[in-house]
Amino acid sequence: MYAARNPRSAALAAQADAHLLFGVPLHWMRDWGTPFPLQVAHASGAHVVDEDGHTLVDFCLGDTGAMFGHSPLPVQLALQQQATRGFTTMLSTEDASVVAKALSERFRLPYWQFALSATDANRYIVRWIRAATGRKKLLVFNGCYHGTIEDVFVDLVDGQAVQRDSLLGQVHNLLEHTVVIEFNDLPALEAALQAGDVACVLAEPAMTNIGMVLPSPGYWLAAQALIRQQGALLVMDETHTISTGAGGYCQVHGLEPDALVLGKPVGGGVPCAVYGMSAELARRAVHAKADAPPGHSGIGTTLTGNMLSMAAMRATLTEVMTPAAYAHMLPLAHQLAEGIRHILAERQLPWCVTELGARVEFQFCSAPPHNGSEAGARLDAELEHLIHLGLLNRGVLITPFHNMMLVCPQTTVADVDRLLAALASVLDDVVLQTT
Repeated sequence: MYAARNPRSAALAAQADAHLLFGVPLHWMRDWGTPFPLQVAHASGAHVVDEDGHTLVDFCLGDTGAMFGHSPLPVQLALQQQATRGFTTMLSTEDASVVAKALSERFRLPYWQFALSATDANRYIVRWIRAATGRKKLLVFNGCYHGTIEDVFVDLVDGQAVQRDSLLGQVHNLLEHTVVIEFNDLPALEAALQAGDVACVLAEPAMTNIGMVLPSPGYWLAAQALIRQQGALLVMDETHTISTGAGGYCQVHGLEPDALVLGKPVGGGVPCAVYGMSAELARRAVHAKADAPPGHSGIGTTLTGNMLSMAAMRATLTEVMTPAAYAHMLPLAHQLAEGIRHILAERQLPWCVTELGARVEFQFCSAPPHNGSEAGARLDAELEHLIHLGLLNRGVLITPFHNMMLVCPQTTVADVDRLLAALASVLDDVVLQTT
């Protein structure tokens, strides 16, 4: 069905094979489970139009990069205006000051710096914290994902820390400086911190990239206390959990990290990211820089804080990423989650549905997983590909890496109904084929 529906995508994919490695700009674009990559003509709001003219309801939204819809009008206008005033100068602008003030007010951290992706922002903040604390070790949770910062690609296998086999080209032993434990395990956290050599804990407030794993009640309040007691710092990566609310998961749940990272959505889809620090961490970072020998620190790039990104972030923070947007997104996402629960119950499928604000996911287990090991054990790539391809053939996109869906400000009740009808049809086909 996919091949028959998409002849122009097939032709363009064949053309791309001649010069693009894996036939796509980024090899992740082959992860959809399609016989050839879908080719996009344009995208707007909650919809994508492919090269064969099909309008698809998009619940993937660039895997959060377009969480506030494709090409939001305020960002369009800001970019058009900035395009006549310069793209990059390696100098500051008024937009930078406005963006930093907006971030400080929203996330309650006083000092900010910029990057081009959450990967870089995570890399930079870990570097600053290592410099500020004099400690070298990083603590992460099993199954985590913080972009492609190499330090985090360490897993637990049968209780033992191992460097992830899929990390191509890595030549240094990550186990020397990275500690990995299970999420939601307070005794393991306490034990890992007792040596006093962990610079920081890098975490998502809720895990989102191995299938969603929510924190147990009271986990983060207790974890924060343990981390501070042992002199380590807490970095929250809110790139995905910003789906919880306009101030992210931390503000909704009263958490107080020492640093915060936010990538993909903060520029309305334009490449950019931010990281913020507490006043104390900022003081120590400035002191470390002042004490360092002269020369390039390696924390940042020439395009960091470029004028286009700053204009996009200013428009996003002031006009797009608003409480009004969340007031639309959150209840509609809950409606989607309830609809999926009804579909699963009707078909007696023992799967669970997890919600994180505007983010919804169904997982192939009867109860929500408690940690990364449990979540990873329930992943089923073949079944995911069947479901995703079936939805795509019915005009609906969800994130290809697992069964994750996002609701954006432009998503309508009709869009949700279309997804639910498509999912019911796909699951009926899957159940029929497997019985």
